[in-house]
Amino acid sequence: METLQITTNEQLEQAFAIRREVFVDEQGVPLEDEFDEYDIQGGACKHLLVLDQDRAVGTGRIRAVDGVGKLERICILASHRKFGIGRVILAGLEQLAADQGLPKVKLHGQTQARGFYEKLGYRAASDEFMEDGIPHLLMVKDLADQA
Repeated sequence: METLQITTNEQLEQAFAIRREVFVDEQGVPLEDEFDEYDIQGGACKHLLVLDQDRAVGTGRIRAVDGVGKLERICILASHRKFGIGRVILAGLEQLAADQGLPKVKLHGQTQARGFYEKLGYRAASDEFMEDGIPHLLMVKDLADQA
């Protein structure tokens, strides 16, 4: 497995294909809700892509919001779940946050994944809320706790 920061439109399109398959096709998120103004190369977000040999299998993005790294659009193809790729994506995004001097990261995690995030040092910071028809929690992590 290889993790890389997306630097080309071709890589960004590979990330979009993963997001369409996972969020739109599998989970029923409306297409118009999945993609937004941050989905451009060289914009406010930094995007990651995980490759298994030459096949793109996972993705995520980060953007700074009020001095905190907001991790978004983290997903993995069904064929590659349970191989630790989620941990790899989060570690990569957390490193990008640290490189930008951001002391904390947050994300809207699906409630069913709460245990996964907690094992990686995240804590719930909200009551459950609905996002795109799926129950979520705000999860936060202080990156200084890892240093």
